[in-house]
Amino acid sequence: MTKDPWIILSAGDNVAVATAAIPSGATVAGIQTREKIDPGHKIALCDIALGQPVVKYGQAIGRTTADVKAGDHVHSHNLHFENDRLAATANSAPEEASAADRARTFMGYRRADGRSATRNYIGIIASVNCSTTVCRAIADEANRTILPHFDGIDGFVPIVHDQGCGMSSTGDGMAVLHRTLAGYTRHVNFGGVLMIGLGCEVNQLTLYGQSGAGNAKRHFNIQDAGGSRRAVERAMGMLREIAQDVGREKRVALPIGDIIIGLQCGGSDGFSGITANPALGVAADLLAAAGGTAILSETSEIYGAEHLLRSRAVSDEVATKLDDKIAWWEKYVALHGASLDNNPSPGNKRGGLTTILEKSLGAVAKGGRSPLTAVYGYAERVTAAGLVFMDTPGYDPVSATGQVAGGANMIAFTTGRGSCFGCRPAPSIKLSSNSALYASMEEDMDIDCGTIATGDATISAKGREIFDLIIDTASGKKTKSEEFGYGDNEFVPWHLGATL
Repeated sequence: MTKDPWIILSAGDNVAVATAAIPSGATVAGIQTREKIDPGHKIALCDIALGQPVVKYGQAIGRTTADVKAGDHVHSHNLHFENDRLAATANSAPEEASAADRARTFMGYRRADGRSATRNYIGIIASVNCSTTVCRAIADEANRTILPHFDGIDGFVPIVHDQGCGMSSTGDGMAVLHRTLAGYTRHVNFGGVLMIGLGCEVNQLTLYGQSGAGNAKRHFNIQDAGGSRRAVERAMGMLREIAQDVGREKRVALPIGDIIIGLQCGGSDGFSGITANPALGVAADLLAAAGGTAILSETSEIYGAEHLLRSRAVSDEVATKLDDKIAWWEKYVALHGASLDNNPSPGNKRGGLTTILEKSLGAVAKGGRSPLTAVYGYAERVTAAGLVFMDTPGYDPVSATGQVAGGANMIAFTTGRGSCFGCRPAPSIKLSSNSALYASMEEDMDIDCGTIATGDATISAKGREIFDLIIDTASGKKTKSEEFGYGDNEFVPWHLGATL
């Protein structure tokens, strides 16, 4: 990067990206701008005729809807989505990890089944929307009366939602809900779990059992307890017993290969694919090299860049699984009369993004350059190491919920517009793509990646800064979102199937 107020991302690009406001008549790569260009937005580097591809990151991001002159602003008024793909270039090597990188450890909790946790929470999980209020009341009472006696417990977390009844007991909707809740009941960051039902719902507690894999797990129904207040009283007795065991847990040195991190981006802008996302990709490469796992997701936001991921698949089977996920999404949105290009939000477009292809090319940078080792369905348990892909929607809370259900014990979340987010029980690191956002929302952002665009930091150096923060956070350092209290309201399972 240089300190010029613009960047050309690939030798084959016919647009540059403004890193600061550029006035009309300024010189950009030897051409004169014909109008004012806002930060994150694109400038034509040559004449581009009507219907010709606009190329950024060395890939087509759409076609022009009018003749474009060198120096013009290129955006929604003269560029639209076309389902083009340019051939994937040879894959460059991942960020090189040293022996010292691979040998690093973090201070975490070793569970009885051998898994490693970054936090030590107790979960209060609702099986159905009817028990959500009681679950919140239980968590509030436990945090008020039990938590002060146990320094080793991070808190009692209510996991509540709006599903569990009024739905078929079979089919995709129930399968996804069950898989998601089961993933949370066994989540490694929960030292113990209490699951609460009403008693007459479709999603019965008997589906989940009374024993957990590596954590204490119990459940009961509000109807059996004799009502809401009695349910809270009954829960307090159970939670005191669970806390006696969970509160004795101590942090010990563990290999960083036990970290499983979910990669997220939300409120993206024109800088996201230039700064925060590739920097997070460096951190993901370093973690993968050490035996850890990075989960890339948001299928609707890799659309247009899936061929780049496919070229890194370790086998034909993995590549085919990714193809199948893309094909399902094409049919799914068509069934509902929508297009995957509907994905860029108004905020994305104000930040400089125009089409889903452009957004996706920046989004996949979060995955770094490591080989793609596995592809999973939503909320499926992740067992492979390295870079993996999980099929999720692009909507951040739904996507992160699936990753955590699959086993992510941390989340790293990039944003260009200021998305606020937490995801208990997994701590969430927030990475700003531009320095203006970091300055205006510093209380929410953990790292400013905007210094890459100004030439004050390299992608590699910023990636290593993120890597260090991942390890510190896994060891107990609180993120900005944790300090504020985010994480109780962001559990949002993917809602599939009919409401009956």
